[in-house]
Amino acid sequence: MDKELLDKIKKLREETGAPIGLCKEALEQTGGNIDEAKKYLIKKGESLLEKKSGNIAGQGIIEGYVHFNGRVGALVELRAETDFVAKNEEFKKLAHEIALQIATMNPKFLNKESIPENILKEKIEEFESDIKDKPNEVKEKIIEGRLEKWYEEVCLLEQKYIKDENLKIKDLISQFANKFGEKIEVRRFCRLSIND
Repeated sequence: MDKELLDKIKKLREETGAPIGLCKEALEQTGGNIDEAKKYLIKKGESLLEKKSGNIAGQGIIEGYVHFNGRVGALVELRAETDFVAKNEEFKKLAHEIALQIATMNPKFLNKESIPENILKEKIEEFESDIKDKPNEVKEKIIEGRLEKWYEEVCLLEQKYIKDENLKIKDLISQFANKFGEKIEVRRFCRLSIND
């Protein structure tokens, strides 16, 4: 193996935490492009989560974050399949990052599927009322685009990670699923604010 490939594997591993063999595979599949290799690893993590979707994430931790001024805080329950992973420092770090995201971005729902039907229907009606004079063929695309933008605001897993705008929270979780080789999921969360 040449030095350039070794350096790229090392860099990719440092940036993603993925196993060395997986980093090598990602770089080989993407012609040595680090950014593309990161995307490859995210897809690989999503694929792993899909395969393990039937597995029970019976272990986990509850992690909290309280803002320095004591006026905003968040709790998150992050689950994994094994106690080995749930006790890992990297897993705790992920839980902390998600709690920080919740405190900062104030998501209302976990994912698109958890939005109550009546709230979704109200939002669609709101979008429809704004564009009633538009032609029918563009209305659907406009509503779809606005819904996607709204999901990014209100759904934790769809939100852009505050420390890396190129990653959504679901992508961050996929990266850690790759690293640990098992299912990781946010079970529930809450946010408290003095201003609410």
